[in-house]
Amino acid sequence: MSEPLSRALAVCRHPEFRRGALDVLGPAIGLGAWGLVSGVAMKSVLGAGLAALMGLLVYAGSSQLAALPLIAAGAPIWVVWTTAFCVNLRFVIFSAQWRPYVMHLSRWQRLAFGYFAADMNFVLFIRRYPKPEPGPGQMPYYLGGVITNWVCWQVPLLLGIVLADIVPTQWGIGFAGTLALLALTCSLLTDRVTWVAAAVAACAAVAAYAWPLRLNIICAIAAAVAIGLLIDSTRPATAVP
Repeated sequence: MSEPLSRALAVCRHPEFRRGALDVLGPAIGLGAWGLVSGVAMKSVLGAGLAALMGLLVYAGSSQLAALPLIAAGAPIWVVWTTAFCVNLRFVIFSAQWRPYVMHLSRWQRLAFGYFAADMNFVLFIRRYPKPEPGPGQMPYYLGGVITNWVCWQVPLLLGIVLADIVPTQWGIGFAGTLALLALTCSLLTDRVTWVAAAVAACAAVAAYAWPLRLNIICAIAAAVAIGLLIDSTRPATAVP
């Protein structure tokens, strides 16, 4: 047996790998419903081939769904890119918090780590390993979670692409995905700053709802970032011992 295969099997047998997988299985039903409706929507706009390629390469449900109406409406490409970029800005924050855990890995390993990273995996990982430093069991736990998350997203998404002409639109399965995303968002609201930023973003999104090309999303993100920076700037500086 080759060394890479032996190491992969050892990771899969690690108790933390199973724990990471089980932790993700909880919201898997909502995630799968979201993936299914995303596949149906992507097929209607892009066709089967491009939809499957986008699902596998982009692997970012919220930005994909934000970009699809813009693509369907023939929006300028800079608007599509800017919207997707702004929706995914949260991963810059996630990456900064993950950095102490992964800097000992090679560049290619970190790139793979980044591709598989998802919101739910970030929440669960930080909850499981709150101390920002490398430790035993972290990578098996992460891999167990992200592999499960990837499968629970990609399989329903590809199924939605294949069954796009069969799935009745009256099912309203997109609402299950919305609930899953809402539950994830609420789990990230841990202090006053995040609650205020979320409230400001919600108000801005509603106030700018009539703007064309879904620009209310960009408005909401900008408002949330601005209020978060403003609150942080007014906090008293912590004395360095």
